[in-house]
Order: sequence, then structure tokens, then C-alpha cells
Amino acid sequence: MITKRWIRRRGVSMLVALSLCVVGAPVLSGQGVAPTKEQVDDRAAFKQFSDRVQGYLELRKTVESSLPALKPTDLPEMITAHQEASARKIREARPHAVEGDIFTKAACEAFRRAASAALGGAKSANSRAYMQRDSADALMPLAVNEVYPDAEPITALSPALLAAFPALPVEVAYRVVGRALVLMDVKSRLIVDVARLVLPPS
Repeated sequence: MITKRWIRRRGVSMLVALSLCVVGAPVLSGQGVAPTKEQVDDRAAFKQFSDRVQGYLELRKTVESSLPALKPTDLPEMITAHQEASARKIREARPHAVEGDIFTKAACEAFRRAASAALGGAKSANSRAYMQRDSADALMPLAVNEVYPDAEPITALSPALLAAFPALPVEVAYRVVGRALVLMDVKSRLIVDVARLVLPPS
């Protein structure tokens, strides 16, 4: 015979069981697969890369403060002159800059693995087609502290690669030349650093 006392006891038991499920759910959902050594290394390498980008931006800010401000103008020669002055001053401020100062060896490996994953599978064709629309000459000479040629098209990264790589401040940008990844100063068009053979072969 079902009594009121039994119903009350049964209801309390169900409430306790339900509360245990609710409390336990976040714990279970938080249990994921532990990151691999490569993933841990890549996160550390990307963190180091981002820190070095910030170091470059601090130097750039100091250089910019020493230049006369560019007044609003429609004259392209004035804009070009200011860009050249900015590039020259930055070059003078980092005369011993070489490849690998920002794209360290560990960072290059992390970028290669991220690029391989992003350009693999079914989306590879779309990503490569996106970057080939305005692709730069793959044989174009690339050197740190040199200005990216005005005559060369600028190849932006595909959305898949942008999502895989560390986000950048607006003052700098990624550019692709063949399989190389370039870090470029947007305003002066100065090549800040180059990482060779980052993108996987077609």
C-alpha cells in the first residue's frame, strides 16, 4: 500500500539523485583529453611569438613618436614619404634584426603544424583558391628590414589559416609569399620577419 510517508521519502530520494546529476554534469563535461606534448609546446611557442610581436610594437611606437605626424592629405607622395621615413627609422632602431627574431624555431614549427592542419582535408582547395586570387611571386626575394615591394600583390591569409594562427595587433599583418609566412608592418610595409616553408606544398 502506497502511503503519504512513502511518497515523501520517494520524492526526497529523487530530488537528491537529480541534484547529484546536476552537480556532477560540469565536472564530467570538464573532463577532456589531456593535451599532447606538441600542443603544449605549440601554445608556449605561440605565446613567445606574441610576446615578441609586442616587443616590436613597443619599439615601433618609440620610433613613431620621433616622426612628425602625418597631416590629412590626398597627396600620395606625402603618404609615401612618411612611409619611407617610418621604415628607415624602424630599420635604424633594429639594425641587427635577422630571420627568427620573432618567428623563433619553436614558433616556426608551431606555425607549420597549424598550417598543415588548417589546409588539410576538404577545405584545403577553398583556402588555397582564396590565397591564389592575388598571389605574390613565390620567388620574390624576402629579407628582414626590407620594404615589401609596392609592385607585388599582397596575399592575405585564408580564414582557415587566420583562425589557426595567433591573432595580431592591427599594426602588423601576416602575408603569404609562396610557402613563406611574412610578418609585415602595415603602415611602413617593412618586412619584420620571415618564416620559411611554413605552408604545406600544394
